[in-house]
Amino acid sequence: MTITQGTLPPGYRWEAHTKLASTNDEAMSRAKAGDPGHLWITADEQSAGRGRLGRNWVSRPGNLFASLLLIDPCPMQAAPKLGFVAGVAVANALSKFVGPRAKLKWPNDAVIDGAKLSGLLLEATQVNGHLACVIGIGINCAHHPDDLPYAATHLAALGVTASATDVFVTLAQELALALSRFDEGRGFALIRQDWLAHAAGLGDTIKVSGREMREGLFKGLDDEGRLLLQTAQGLDVIEAGDVFLGQGARNLQDH
Repeated sequence: MTITQGTLPPGYRWEAHTKLASTNDEAMSRAKAGDPGHLWITADEQSAGRGRLGRNWVSRPGNLFASLLLIDPCPMQAAPKLGFVAGVAVANALSKFVGPRAKLKWPNDAVIDGAKLSGLLLEATQVNGHLACVIGIGINCAHHPDDLPYAATHLAALGVTASATDVFVTLAQELALALSRFDEGRGFALIRQDWLAHAAGLGDTIKVSGREMREGLFKGLDDEGRLLLQTAQGLDVIEAGDVFLGQGARNLQDH
């Protein structure tokens, strides 16, 4: 394990590990042990990485696996919005390497030309009377899985030679800025505006899976970050689901 401070924004700490089961699990264990937060945990490799909805996250060396522990970052009801804060930070960080091609697919996957480049897992719980939030972020730097049911890519394939550490330092700086802008939930309108500036598929026909497959025009986000989908039946407000863009939406069969 390496502990480093100098490359992070003031007030943040960073523990770099060679291998962990899960950076999110390690960060949450620190919360339960009384850590005050603003702690980044990274690993070169994970043996039990997780994505959204309990999915496995392939975690081979060369990519970025990072989790930020925050203690009482906002009221409990505002905690889900931290995913959008982190999404904005990821998009801004990636833009430093790939320019404006970096987009956000709702809720918070980063994509390049529709291919997934990063994923995000937000977890929160009450610990010793405090709200512990862990923001887990995985970014494909050196490679990406080739057995996925959707398109994916990685930075090296896009001509980016930056290491996972280079990407992490940029991400840590951008997330500190986004959290400041979020202002414990009071600034979510600004984060929503930033998110929409990076939105993939805004104004286009998309499909959203959930209890049923729905198709319509992606109209934006409401004040809580829920997706607004204009369908033939009216305006749907969607709280959870997977979004399919462009050709992916056209090729997807309803079920």
